[in-house]
This record gives sequence, structure tokens and C-alpha cells, in this order.
Amino acid sequence: MEIAVVILVLLLGLAALAAWYGLRWVRMRRNGGVSVALRWNPDNVRAGWHLGIGRYEGEVFAWYRVWSLRTGPDRVFAREKLLVSGRRDPAGTEAYAVPGDATVLRCESAGTDPIEFAMGPGALTGFLSWLESTPPGRRIPRAS
Repeated sequence: MEIAVVILVLLLGLAALAAWYGLRWVRMRRNGGVSVALRWNPDNVRAGWHLGIGRYEGEVFAWYRVWSLRTGPDRVFAREKLLVSGRRDPAGTEAYAVPGDATVLRCESAGTDPIEFAMGPGALTGFLSWLESTPPGRRIPRAS
């Protein structure tokens, strides 16, 4: 009888966790989220891709990791500090780790290591448009 209770509690806990992840994913997608894979420290050959949802929140691009217990963003990028320094297609096995038909953007931010974003064509167009549409009075280099 005792083992059955432990198993039931574990199953209920797993069901609650799965429901929480599902609701989190739906909420982010409904609020303007796009699928974006992120890789920090791209010069390291062992650096892997991390799947997530990106959202435009005013002057910042907030990135939420898919498999994270955090309620807030895992990474935040300020529009005025982000600069696209390169663009390429996924190479080799990268194509399996990033969204379909993705393009990889290498970006640099003042005082930080380079980072790479991988996103599909629609998300890429939106990201570059957001990056270049700075408010009046500010100047940033062209992203594309």
C-alpha cells in the first residue's frame, strides 16, 4: 500500500510539471514568441544549441529556454547594444539542432562574448526589422 501511494504522488508530480511546461509554452507563443535556438560561446567547438522562445519586449529581446523552471527570461538582449556581425546557414549536424530552414546570425554585444541565434525565415525577418527599427534620435548600424 505504501509503494502505491509513493508512485501515485510521483505520477501526480510529473503530470503537474508537464502541465506547467505546456501552459508556459502556449502562453509564450500566444504573446508573440518565436522559436529561436541560441548558442553562447560559439567559438568553442563543444558549445551546443539551446532551444527556446524569443519575445520582443520593448527595447529588449527576451529569450526563454524551453526546458527551464524559471518564470522569467533566461537571457535578455538590449536592442541598442546588439550588432549582427555575420550570417550563415547551419553546417553539418547543426541543421538537426536548430529550427527548420534556419539561418544562423552571429551577434556581438558591447563587452560580452559573441552569441549565435538560429531562427527560421519569418522569425529572422521580424528580428532584423526589430533590430533596425530603433526609436528616433538613436543610431545603430544596419543589421542586414
